[in-house]
Amino acid sequence: MASEDVKARESAVSKLVNFAEEAKLAKEEIKPSKYQVYSICNLSSQAVWPEECEFEFIYSSVPVCVQSIYVLNDFFHLWSRTAVAPLERLKILLQVQNPHNIKYNGTVQGLKYIWRTEGLRGLFKGNGTNCARIVPNSAVKFFSYEQASKGILHLYQQQTGNEDAQLTPLLRLGAGACAGIIAMSATYPMDMVRGRLTVQTDKSPYQYRGMFHALSTVLREEGFRALYKGWLPSVIGVVPYVGLNFAVYESLKDWLIKSKPFGLVEDNDLGVVTRLACGAAAGTVGQTVAYPLDVIRRRMQMVGWNNASSIVTGDGRSKAPLEYTGMIDAFRKTVRHEGFRALYKGLVPNSVKVVPSIAIAFVTYEQVKELLG
Repeated sequence: MASEDVKARESAVSKLVNFAEEAKLAKEEIKPSKYQVYSICNLSSQAVWPEECEFEFIYSSVPVCVQSIYVLNDFFHLWSRTAVAPLERLKILLQVQNPHNIKYNGTVQGLKYIWRTEGLRGLFKGNGTNCARIVPNSAVKFFSYEQASKGILHLYQQQTGNEDAQLTPLLRLGAGACAGIIAMSATYPMDMVRGRLTVQTDKSPYQYRGMFHALSTVLREEGFRALYKGWLPSVIGVVPYVGLNFAVYESLKDWLIKSKPFGLVEDNDLGVVTRLACGAAAGTVGQTVAYPLDVIRRRMQMVGWNNASSIVTGDGRSKAPLEYTGMIDAFRKTVRHEGFRALYKGLVPNSVKVVPSIAIAFVTYEQVKELLG
């Protein structure tokens, strides 16, 4: 027993010594090695996720450094989503707004209207369900990625005849895409009811009292398939969104490094501000191209809701129930009745909240990649 205590103390002391050495290196502006970065991440992960954590089975097969980054990322998402919740709600309201009874057009005007009619709570309506999706989404994503990676690696090794073969970046991207789609599908019913919770007001004829009440009501009145209305445009939208983000970002980087305009490049490298600008440009292009699919997704989520007409068509001239037979039909009717611009309703508040986060994500990705060599 005493020897175990001594070993535990020696381990703790060695960790503190490592911490001190890395702090000294940081102070002297010396780039730490991969092992030192791993040591820091390892210590931080033990502080955040103890071994008896109930999610250990998910994180056990993931490198500790990646675990730490994703855990911290989840906490960041909770705070960031809450911070931009008013913009998120305004975006969804604009996407499904009745074209014959428009109460606001601009972002500031819309936020003022929500504040005046519903108060502070109205600005954050639906945010609880949005945040509740983060933990199960990450859990399913981790587990799915590990299983998809193993399956793809097994097939790749069989095809190449090399049992020591490892996943290529392209195959890892495929595994990540599979994990993303599976995680999105697993938590999609929460996103679906979040859309309905977000657009209902105190004057709505029928009130969902919360996420679980909304889920049970939709399941009882509309059936299981209703929980996945708008799923197809969500999946399709991932391809241009992610693909264009990376393509535009890397293309801008290469062009700036080769042409070196305005003195933005020093020693064949881009500064943080320039990378932020490249990330912001990539985010703008990606989300602009994919945005119509998000509008259609939200509108399809309202189909079959008995009281959706009071929200989508409001008290305007049209009292007809909202009906779409599918994604193509939703595109066709939206453009025919409201014009092409309707596919970009809510784009401004969405850009205000999305573009900066994408820019920061790309810069963080570059910095971590350089740090890990």
